[in-house]
Amino acid sequence: MKATTQGGRPAGERGRSRAEVIGDGIQWTARWSLRWVCIALGALLLGLVIKWTWTIVLPVTLALIITTVLAPLAGLMERWLRFPPALSAAGSLILSMGVVGFVFYLLAPSVGGQTGQIVDDTVGGLQRLQEWVQESDIVSKRQLDTALQTVQDRLMESTGDIASGVLVGVGAVTSALVNLVVTLILTFLFLKDGRKFIPWVRGVAGDKVGSHLAEVLTRSWTTLSGFIRTQAVVSMIDAVFIGIGLILVGVPLAVPLAVLTFFGGFVPIVGAFVAGGVAVLVALVAVGWKGALIVLAIIVAVQQLEGNVLSPWLQSKSMNLHAAVVLLSVALGGTLFGIVGAFLAVPVTAVIAVVLRYLNEQAALAEGTPEPLHRLVVETAAGHPLAVDDVDDDSDAQGGAASAEELPDDDSTS
Repeated sequence: MKATTQGGRPAGERGRSRAEVIGDGIQWTARWSLRWVCIALGALLLGLVIKWTWTIVLPVTLALIITTVLAPLAGLMERWLRFPPALSAAGSLILSMGVVGFVFYLLAPSVGGQTGQIVDDTVGGLQRLQEWVQESDIVSKRQLDTALQTVQDRLMESTGDIASGVLVGVGAVTSALVNLVVTLILTFLFLKDGRKFIPWVRGVAGDKVGSHLAEVLTRSWTTLSGFIRTQAVVSMIDAVFIGIGLILVGVPLAVPLAVLTFFGGFVPIVGAFVAGGVAVLVALVAVGWKGALIVLAIIVAVQQLEGNVLSPWLQSKSMNLHAAVVLLSVALGGTLFGIVGAFLAVPVTAVIAVVLRYLNEQAALAEGTPEPLHRLVVETAAGHPLAVDDVDDDSDAQGGAASAEELPDDDSTS
């Protein structure tokens, strides 16, 4: 029987010095730090490339998202109506645009019929406010005239800034229209020829790399489809609840405001804020401040339910992402790229997660066995050490069992 020290080392054997152990730790830390620095530089370079090519990246990304919605419809036209790919792509795109236009056409009479009432209520409310200010002692007529003159002078001084702001706004609208046209054209091309992209990638990359790229792209496509469907469900729930609240309060234009809420749900943060603000203003003018407060409470409650419970839960289910990851990705995307970044943050994060999961699967396959959660060392009745892999909890339900292998009888095993 050999005598061993407390660490399991033979008593007569000299261990490594403390300096060697610390030096190896420092070297390991330095190597991994350098690797992470290189990864961070690569991510920074990728961000700069995206910034420089944003006019290309944005319409391509939006076209891919729209394509995920229209691809099933185009497929049905090909299978049932025997349309060629080009006609199916054009038909699905024109049909979707027609549906959106028809919805606005149905809402136009309601909006036009109640707009006059809202304008009259607004004018009457302003007149009542003016009379109340003049009759009360809070603000005198002289102070009111002075305030109006000050506002007029400030507007005259800011004429140049206002003009430049209008020009910037016109430029932004023009850019948005150009991006819309390019996005629609790319959507048509993706619907028509998108099925050829993955085989082309497989052929260019070769059999070994191409198979991995094809699998990752297929999973990413499925993830994008799940994202847009989930966002549509969340926006529909918001529109229904807010629309019911507006009808119960008696706010005019309840249905158009609900539709505005639905479309605003696809633009995170700002979309909900703008749609809710419009609803509160209409309620304030039409039914008074009590009704406006009730509408505000309804909108805040629905938005809190969506932002903290519904949207993270549904998106985490459909894209296999944790709710915290969804919230943090939206915050980061909005900080870096504004409204569009907040909208695209979740699908981009989901695609990155798809890539990481696939790499983890390949690493597990390369090892030959699933990675155990815990590795325990016990002794058999004969006194031999035995390694037991505590695998996933679902293994018992699938008929599997914890794997065990007998370790060599090494004196260093504790």
